[in-house]
Amino acid sequence: MNFKRLWAIFRARNHEFFRDRAAFGWNFVFPFLIVGGFVIVFGSDSRNQYKVGFFPAQTGTVIVDTADIPQRFRETQYLQFVGFENQVEGLKRLNHHKIDFLVKAGSPGNEYWISETSPRGYIVEQLFKLSLVPPEQLTPTERRKIQGFEIRYVDWLFPGILAMNMMFSALYGVGYTVVRYRKNGVLKRLKATPLSAYEYLSAQMLSRIFLLMFTTVIVWFGCDLVFSFRTIGSYFNIFLIFFLGSLSLTSLGLVLASRGTSEEFTSGILNFISWPMMFLSEVWFSLEGAPEWIKTISNAFPLTHMLTATRKVMNDGASLADVSMEMGALLLMTTVCLVIGASLFSWNR
Repeated sequence: MNFKRLWAIFRARNHEFFRDRAAFGWNFVFPFLIVGGFVIVFGSDSRNQYKVGFFPAQTGTVIVDTADIPQRFRETQYLQFVGFENQVEGLKRLNHHKIDFLVKAGSPGNEYWISETSPRGYIVEQLFKLSLVPPEQLTPTERRKIQGFEIRYVDWLFPGILAMNMMFSALYGVGYTVVRYRKNGVLKRLKATPLSAYEYLSAQMLSRIFLLMFTTVIVWFGCDLVFSFRTIGSYFNIFLIFFLGSLSLTSLGLVLASRGTSEEFTSGILNFISWPMMFLSEVWFSLEGAPEWIKTISNAFPLTHMLTATRKVMNDGASLADVSMEMGALLLMTTVCLVIGASLFSWNR
């Protein structure tokens, strides 16, 4: 390998990225917008998990305490009470699952409505019925507490947003870009130079990893300054996990870039891989309780192992030994994808 040629391609690719101000800026702005949006939407009301509608009340008024609703029910935690002017307005929201439960305030018979297709409505119904039972008739229970701290949804989500940004940047920044070069004849001209395919692929991979880690570190500390994320584990461990994740995602992008001259077909393949990976790798929600075959599929994605390890370190203070299985999976996926990508790569087809 000639490191001078590799360095030349590495610098050229970096200059191309930094000169594209729109793409460069979007890599920083996009995570801030997503995290900021979730903080605004779920930040202050994240503890109000169930929405209970009641009528009659002034339209659109959110009421936390009203004397016309059974006292024990209105004092139940994690319930948000939304008032409606009449029954028709409340039933319309209930039918569209915008609220989970509807009760007629001041009704002698405690009249209420639920949607039979809403699991959340069933839970609120049981709470409502239980609140009507006199305390002396309840079966005695023994309550035990555990010590811990609350993990906000945004704290859990933040690593997923960064990982998703890395995934799209790695797959499209390598896979789509190299296919475009092949279609435009750039690779054909490079083939006429002393540059080898191994040197070219290595430069592309190193350039993308550098850009991924550069943007990820800046976005992480920038968001942390604004939103104050709680990180228990080592920042170095998190950096190392993201580095291995960027290796694995970039090597997957090289596999997609190894052949093909159609940008449209490549874009379709990238969407076919990236969107299922995003939804099945616990970027937005946990797969706890999902069917085992879904979890098996998710374990085939590098994004799953990167996020699992990062959240263990960030939220649980795990050490590198605790996440060695996830790190080993990332290294294995990187090796397999590099071998496949290098063996299939073609300059002009």
